Amino acid sequence: MRKTKPYLIAEMGVNFYDTAKVLKISPLEAARMYIDEASRVGIDCAKFQAYKASFLASKNSPAYWDTTKERTKSQYELFLKYDMFGASEYKELCDYTHSKGLDYTVTPFDYASADFLENMVDFYKISSSDITNIPFIRFIGSKKKPVILSVGASYLAEVDNAIRALKSSGCQDITILHCVLSYPTHPENANLKVIETLKKVFPDVKVGFSDHVAPDDTMMTLATAYLMGAEVIEKHFTLDKSLVGNDHYHSGNPDDFRKAITNFKWINKVLGNGEKTVLDCEQIPRREARRSLVLTKKMKMGDVINKGDVIPKRPGTGISPEYEDIVIGRKIRKDLDEDTILTWDMI
Repeated sequence: MRKTKPYLIAEMGVNFYDTAKVLKISPLEAARMYIDEASRVGIDCAKFQAYKASFLASKNSPAYWDTTKERTKSQYELFLKYDMFGASEYKELCDYTHSKGLDYTVTPFDYASADFLENMVDFYKISSSDITNIPFIRFIGSKKKPVILSVGASYLAEVDNAIRALKSSGCQDITILHCVLSYPTHPENANLKVIETLKKVFPDVKVGFSDHVAPDDTMMTLATAYLMGAEVIEKHFTLDKSLVGNDHYHSGNPDDFRKAITNFKWINKVLGNGEKTVLDCEQIPRREARRSLVLTKKMKMGDVINKGDVIPKRPGTGISPEYEDIVIGRKIRKDLDEDTILTWDMI
């Protein structure tokens, strides 16, 4: 995996199916277009989803998303639209993604998918929806690959159980992502301070953020998440936010991701390394803007310096005011004018 800070995942999900339909091309061609754009933008990882509707949802499972944006009323009906790919297609996407220099991952939603993905993905991604599917979590953990787990719509105890399940099955490289399981997430519900909570409660795992807030002009949600300590950031990715369908309405397009990456680079630049020292750019201001002891009147050789004879003034090229107690009571070695900046050779 790349070592970028933060590590940025473009969740392609199944958005490319809608692009394929609009452009009248195959889903694989559309998926490659998504990967191409992610590579051009500078994203770290392309992420997809692997499921079969018949294994994922009951035919009676109701929608939980904004049906004014995605009108499908049943989860089963929605997932059925996007479950055409099998192992060969995911292998092709794996090879293409790696050829573009990106990491590759897929969220498996069943055991068969987790199995065939084992030798493809750089890490497994587990959905928030499976946080209490402990047998499945243990199964993925037993592959001993890195795992990133979203923890939306859960209590800390459930997060703890999932982490314990991963560790007990042999997985030691674990990242948890704060997530709000609401599509789209209204900004007032983003609750990004949870990132700090997760870092405090689970100090032995990495913490990040999976975003469902609709993009804003400045991509401040992701920037704020990074400032709160998110090491990994995931957001849904589309080539056209106006498309009707699954996740486009809360996804970021390539320009949104470019803005986010620009923000991250700026944040990294201004955060620095945390070492408190005098920088090269401060050397001259340090000298000129600090103060020295300066005479308030003319003094002759042999005169004793009294309290009122000196005052701290800029620049700081003479005796520092911190040594005032040492200077008071000493004699002048030569005649000096008023406003003379005192140096040690003068007293």
